[in-house]
Amino acid sequence: MSHAVGNKHPVDQMLPVGRLAVLGLQHVLVMYAGCVAVPLIVGGALKLDATTIAILVNADLFVAGVITIIQSLGVGRILGVRLPVVAGATFAALNPMILIGAKYGLPAVYGAFLAAGVFGLLVARPFAKIIHLFPPLVTGTVITVIGLSLIDAGAGLIAGTNEDAPGYGALDKLALAAAIILLIILVNRFARGFLASLSVLIGLIFGVIVAALMGLVDFSGVGEASWFGLARPFYFGPPEFQAAAIVSMCTVMLIIYVESTADMLAVGEAVGRRPSENDIARGLAADGLSGILAGVFNSFLDTAFAQNVGLVQVTRVRSRFVVTAAGVILVLLGLIPKLGEIIAAVPGPVIGAAALVMFATVTAVGIRSLRRVEFDGTNNLLIIAVSIGVGMIPVVAPAFYTRMPDELEIIFGSSITTTVIVVFLLNLLFNGWSRPTPDTTPPAPDSPAPVSPAPTSPAPTDGTAQADPVPDAPSAAETPEPAGTPAATEPPAKP
Repeated sequence: MSHAVGNKHPVDQMLPVGRLAVLGLQHVLVMYAGCVAVPLIVGGALKLDATTIAILVNADLFVAGVITIIQSLGVGRILGVRLPVVAGATFAALNPMILIGAKYGLPAVYGAFLAAGVFGLLVARPFAKIIHLFPPLVTGTVITVIGLSLIDAGAGLIAGTNEDAPGYGALDKLALAAAIILLIILVNRFARGFLASLSVLIGLIFGVIVAALMGLVDFSGVGEASWFGLARPFYFGPPEFQAAAIVSMCTVMLIIYVESTADMLAVGEAVGRRPSENDIARGLAADGLSGILAGVFNSFLDTAFAQNVGLVQVTRVRSRFVVTAAGVILVLLGLIPKLGEIIAAVPGPVIGAAALVMFATVTAVGIRSLRRVEFDGTNNLLIIAVSIGVGMIPVVAPAFYTRMPDELEIIFGSSITTTVIVVFLLNLLFNGWSRPTPDTTPPAPDSPAPVSPAPTSPAPTDGTAQADPVPDAPSAAETPEPAGTPAATEPPAKP
């Protein structure tokens, strides 16, 4: 990892504009497929026409960009975690949206979003105050399952989602994805400095070039797309407020908060700045704001995107202003459909190969968080085993809960939701509600947890980290702690 220069933490270091743009574009390319998947799936399930789906995609990108900018830059003391957190449409709201839309119509969906957004803003700070109930045992398990559950989506982008389709699992697509993954690995192994931080983007560019030679790239949609495409507010009519829909979306908002909390803690660990209770509260409030913006601009509830957490881990770029650049690009994509069509033309196997690396990295981040859990003399191994086992059921057996009532299927049909509920309740059952005794050692302002410096070349001073691996020496962020003690609520140790 890179090190702070003077009193400025690497998270707060401004990079040259050129690097910001390139690294920001890399973040966008990594999250784009996942971000637009939600409006595409919802539009298909509700039988919306292509024009309407395009409006949903544009609104989705626009709101995701706004929330990403807010998360990275912050708005006073009320919004934004001020970490390199990329926001995007959450899959946790997918099933509820489809069920509500089919029963009540889209105005009821966006009315529920508005209500859930207000609810989210109201409970953001109280939720952050119970962060001690989400120790590494809980967050590590949730992050692990988030990554595992998304691997299916990455594989679907590569091979296809319809096993009966003639081109499913075509060897040329599998070979293309394998070559991209191999290139990402080789760049990380042999490149240095800024070039190493672009490993995923290099893999994507290589993939697009090869895919074009294979005839897999189609830019025909670029010419047909309009230059300005943001839909007017309340495009589907005045919002409607149905009680069942509101309760469902408010529940989803709490699930989003758990997911975002886990991702913010993972980002904080990756960049060497542990988010405080206030930081978490501001980050969650930004998620709540996404509900209000979604209700007005026909978009979707946003959460911190796990694949971008993985990208921070892979590239070791800690500057939050890189994510600000990604947010600006997302806003432009939302406002200018022609730009969005260019990104959308990147073939599935290319995006899927990069996504597979990112999703697997998220899983590895979760496993690393579980290293801090105490296993001797506790039931924590059982808690993790049951939580992952139950949580993965919707991934490996999607029809498992179809005979349940709709309300229960909405909850248990999501692997992330199920894991959060199970690991949270089991942790309370075995480890209790008590808040750990706070550490009275005064924290050093903006100081990262100590890490052993790499023995080769000095670290850059622009917020990127050196490519040479940092020895895995014990640090304050990695020392084992009791299962009920959350790393996120302790002040950072002085270096």
